[in-house]
Order: sequence, then C-alpha cells, then structure tokens
Amino acid sequence: MAGSADFDLYRPAEEHDMLRDAVRSLVEAKIAPHAAAVDEEARFPQEALDALVANDLHAVHVPEEYGGAGADALATVIVIEEVARACVSSSLIPAVNKLGSLPVILSGSEDLKKKYLAPLAEGDAMFSYCLSEPEAGSDAVGMKTKAVRDGDHWVLNGVKRWITNAGVSEYYTVMAVTDPSKRSKGISAFVVEKSDQGVSFGAPEKKLGIKGSPTREVYFDNVRIPADRMIGEEGTGFATAMKTLDHTRITIAAQALGVAQGAFDYAKGYVQERKQFGKPIADFQGIQFMLADMAMKIEAARQLTYAAAAKSERGDSDLTFQGAAAKCFASDVAMEVTTDAVQLLGGYGYTRDYPVERMMRDAKITQIYEGTNQVQRIVMARNLP
Repeated sequence: MAGSADFDLYRPAEEHDMLRDAVRSLVEAKIAPHAAAVDEEARFPQEALDALVANDLHAVHVPEEYGGAGADALATVIVIEEVARACVSSSLIPAVNKLGSLPVILSGSEDLKKKYLAPLAEGDAMFSYCLSEPEAGSDAVGMKTKAVRDGDHWVLNGVKRWITNAGVSEYYTVMAVTDPSKRSKGISAFVVEKSDQGVSFGAPEKKLGIKGSPTREVYFDNVRIPADRMIGEEGTGFATAMKTLDHTRITIAAQALGVAQGAFDYAKGYVQERKQFGKPIADFQGIQFMLADMAMKIEAARQLTYAAAAKSERGDSDLTFQGAAAKCFASDVAMEVTTDAVQLLGGYGYTRDYPVERMMRDAKITQIYEGTNQVQRIVMARNLP
C-alpha cells in the first residue's frame, strides 16, 4: 500500500541511522576543528585517532570474538563516510585498518587472528597493506619483493611504495614472491611488524591531498619472520589480496561519498548567504542547476555504495563488479562535486581559508588508489553481470 512507513527495502536499518548521528556528532566536535591544520601542517591527525579509539570507531569491522565491535560492511562505510565528510586524512584510519587486517580475517589462521586483531580492536596498533611497488602498481603481479624459506622462518627482501599510514602502523600485511615461476600463484601474504629487524621507512611523500595520512616506502632488508606469520597457504597471497580489494574498494567509495557530501553541504550554505546583483546567488537558475546535479550524483553514488556494502556483507557472487563500480562511480562524482563546490565559492573557493579547495585536493586520490578508475573499468568489464 502506498505510504506504508514500515517498508524497509532500500534504506539503512535504524541502528545504522543512529550510528551515523553518533559519528557525525563526534566528528563535528573532535575531528572537523583540526582538519585544516592537519592539512596545512601535513601532520598525522592524532586528535582523530584518539577520538576514534576512545569511541571504538577506529576499526569497527573487527569481529566480536577478537574484541572488536563486529560492525557490518555498511556500518563501516557509514563511519568512513562521516569522517571523510570533514577530513579525508582521518577517514584513512578506519579505512586502512580494514584494508590491512582484512587478509588476516579472510585467510589467516586462528592464532594469527587472535594475535593481531585483538591489539587492533583495542586501539593499541594500526594495520597497513603493502601491495604496490616502484615497478608494480596497477600490474601488482609484477612485484619483486621476495620471501625465501629458511627453516622455521621466512626472510623478506624488497621495497613497497605508496603505503598508507606507513611508520604509524604497527602491523603490515605484505605480499611477496615465494615462487617466481608461478606468477600470481607464486605470491604469498605475511604479517610483518614495524619492530621486526630490517624494517625501515622512506621519507613521507609530498602529496597533493590527504596530507595528514603519511604515505611512505617500506623497506625490507633481510627481515626474518616466523613461518606462522604467513597468511593462509603458500601461493594464495595474490588471491587474498584481490579478494580483500573486492571488499575494501567500497570503503574508498565511502570516502569519496563523504568528501563529496561535505563539499556540497558547505557550498549549499555559502550560496544561500552570498549576495550578488541584490539577491542570494542561490536564487539564480544556473546555480540551482549545479546544486541539483551535485545532489543527484551524490545520491546515486550513495545508493550504489550502500548496495555494494550489503553485497560485501553477504559475499554476493557479483561483489567484484559492484565493488569496482561503487569505487569508480563515487570517486568520479567526488572529483566533479568538489570541483563544482570550488566554482560555487568563486575566488574564495580557491583559497585555503575555505575547506572546499582541500576537499577537491583530497578527492583526487579516490580516483587513483586501491586501483585506478581505469583499472576499475577493466575489472568491471571482466565481471559484467
């Protein structure tokens, strides 16, 4: 019957709405006030980490049996979206904690899960993900980092590049070649600790955006780790890495969605206050059409992202396509919306006194990392529904 309020298809559950309200309040009080300084000073958003840990929002995806909140994929998306609405750098705390630890959750032994997920859930450690290399970005199978068996240990040598939160995270999921003759089936996954002998970090990259989240090279120089730190069976690392990305690309869609919403909200408020030719510029049809298009595209991105999160939670067979589609579409929307937000603020939008220029710079990375949008289109084409 038309008008039935209890038709729950296509809307988040009440607990998801309550979570959003709680995260938004926290972000506005504890994270948003520091966002400009974090960007300006290119420093890690410690205030955000402290606030997220204090409220158990830094790694909500960790299952309850390992001390985590056991949040579903949509709840994780909502947390990341709401943090990114104010500060994309800070949203990389929950997003990369999921990216780094998901291989352990998907493929790790019970001992590995207990050892590494508990400190993550507690807020005592962060987790990063080491796949890309200087000569192996989109072509990850071309990696050169090697792991050689030596008795009860593996010895790792190589370099990983573009590692988010490197140097801050205690734990690293590292993909390395264990059998060069087998291509993707010769790659294995390991947990490496920051304190392991032979682990070191390059200088932080000087980036266009997400300046508060350190991006550094990670070096492995004869890093000797116990054999039980391998994640899953030997040779399954690449498959685990790709399965991980099916799930975590949706967290990038969430970031993109958040920054687009944040920029839209700010621009909408601005055009209602800014007067030219004797009236608010929001009264001009040209401005109204821009706002309408921005809002429409954000809503389309949200529906696609939330549906993909539900598929991630269920493990649907079309997750690979849907995750790539959500990431690709939402990040393209984020770049378009943040650019339009700068335009709506005119000259002010181009200054660092207003947040939209930061949002535009931060949005760009969502089209690039966890697989460029060109690679997402290849993934989609190979997995057409």
